[in-house]
Amino acid sequence: MIRKLKDGKYRLYSRKKDEKTGKRRNPGTFDTREAAEKHEREVQYFKRD
Repeated sequence: MIRKLKDGKYRLYSRKKDEKTGKRRNPGTFDTREAAEKHEREVQYFKRD
């Protein structure tokens, strides 16, 4: 899941909430939405086994 921040950057969040904290994990912050989407695809690729 990608959200736009107030400073104009985009942050990637995990789809599930972290059980300990109750918040979503942050796999990275990016300058452009395209970069965030690219990283999200890379993360999803390595998650499937």
